[in-house]
Amino acid sequence: MDPFPRVEYEDRAVWFPDAETLVLADLHLGRVRQSRVDFPVGDGKDLPNRLDRLCERYEPTAVVVAGDLVHAFDTVPYGVADAIQNLVDVVVDAGAELIVTSGNHDPTLERVESLDPVDEYHLDSSTVVHHGHEQPTANTDRYVIGHEHPALTIEGNRRPCYLECWAQHGEASVLVLPAFSRVAVGTTVNDLKAADSMSPLLTDTDACRPIVSTTDESLSFPPLGKLRPHL
Repeated sequence: MDPFPRVEYEDRAVWFPDAETLVLADLHLGRVRQSRVDFPVGDGKDLPNRLDRLCERYEPTAVVVAGDLVHAFDTVPYGVADAIQNLVDVVVDAGAELIVTSGNHDPTLERVESLDPVDEYHLDSSTVVHHGHEQPTANTDRYVIGHEHPALTIEGNRRPCYLECWAQHGEASVLVLPAFSRVAVGTTVNDLKAADSMSPLLTDTDACRPIVSTTDESLSFPPLGKLRPHL
């Protein structure tokens, strides 16, 4: 049985129609500021504008961030609180609830007044959203995570991708999202082995099928174990 039968992939996010929920991961607000690149915090207006378009399209009742909303360890970088508020305003204006799960880059989130982060979020009775950097407390049939920033290189072109992974830790299925931030560097999955992955939930990357979302459609590739010889 396909564990991902009713989801839609769009602009590095995933839509769960049955739950009326939009999930995205790894926005890494503040990463540009910390790297001292001369661009606005949060990749300028790119993140809120793209989130606004997704909310207009799907009209979600909830928007869930699967970890690493910010990129900070000790302090909240300058301007990040305002960037977060911009995203909160987009979600509230869309009539949705914003839920943020904590990632490994999010230890300062509790200092942001507009947020109340959680460790994991139950999307439905069998699906848990978690950042994926450590083992979740909940045992379930399907996990939705970020953390890996997967990207597939095809004919020299690097494209962010989703990974649909069957029979992983505890025989659960795992859906890995690409980084929603265009600034975050992707991890090439062409030769990714389970020992090289950053998430303890991924135990058999050969069973992970890359999905590349384009402006017209989502392109589904064979699992990496079968795909690698052709890349």
